[in-house]
Amino acid sequence: MAVLPIIKLGHPSLRKRALEVTRFDDELVRLARNMIDTMRVNEGIGLAGNQVNVLQRIFVIDFQLVDETQEARAFVNPRILRGEGSVKMEEGCLSIPGVRADVVRPETVEVEYQDLEGRTHREVLTELPARVFQHELDHLDGILFIDHLSPVQRKLLEPQLKSIQEA
Repeated sequence: MAVLPIIKLGHPSLRKRALEVTRFDDELVRLARNMIDTMRVNEGIGLAGNQVNVLQRIFVIDFQLVDETQEARAFVNPRILRGEGSVKMEEGCLSIPGVRADVVRPETVEVEYQDLEGRTHREVLTELPARVFQHELDHLDGILFIDHLSPVQRKLLEPQLKSIQEA
């Protein structure tokens, strides 16, 4: 088990678009396992490559927190094909510790991604899994959940955000 350092708000990698994964090898599998370990140690439900300063299009989600029969999984080169509905839910982020806010996102998403062997999958996600997928995909595009907030919401969080950046 290797726990990777999670970078915080203000680090430039959080605002960069991650690059497509082209090599599906043991190194990618090791990265995914380390990301899952890191996510669990930090009590998260998802973790994107950018958050561990790896600018590759990979994130992990711990579906076991939603359904005990499921495992944590890695999503490589993920994308959203379509979204439906709209739901507001509170979000937080391991790279912005202690900050939580309501964010509106599609309730259901049809997604496509590759697994660690490079096989392509398509599925429909709803509720919390859909939300986490969208949140983590945003990370891969350099977008943070706070970017979805209104200017008023952002202003109210400004002192907390500033203290995280300065730390």
